[in-house]
Amino acid sequence: MSDSEETVSPTSAQLGAARKFVKAHGKPSRAVVENIGRAGARVVLVGADGALGDVVVPSVATGEALVEAVEDLSPATWDAETVKRTKIGPEHRRKMAGR
Repeated sequence: MSDSEETVSPTSAQLGAARKFVKAHGKPSRAVVENIGRAGARVVLVGADGALGDVVVPSVATGEALVEAVEDLSPATWDAETVKRTKIGPEHRRKMAGR
């Protein structure tokens, strides 16, 4: 975390979205926090069933706080195990393509 990065607590909506994802896609779920520049950070969620989701937060520190606050959500990186667990279906591919 940089000195200028302010730690902002995740909102109830952000926490609710992550908890809803874990409930819908199984325990344990994983979360990869990615810096997306001025927009903040993206918390990429990977469910136990391989589903993908995300929550955008104002900073990496906020993303890390979100992961810590959600039960059954484990911090992760894009290591081989996390990538192998991910299942990208046709609907998600269309969404990534902007359709």
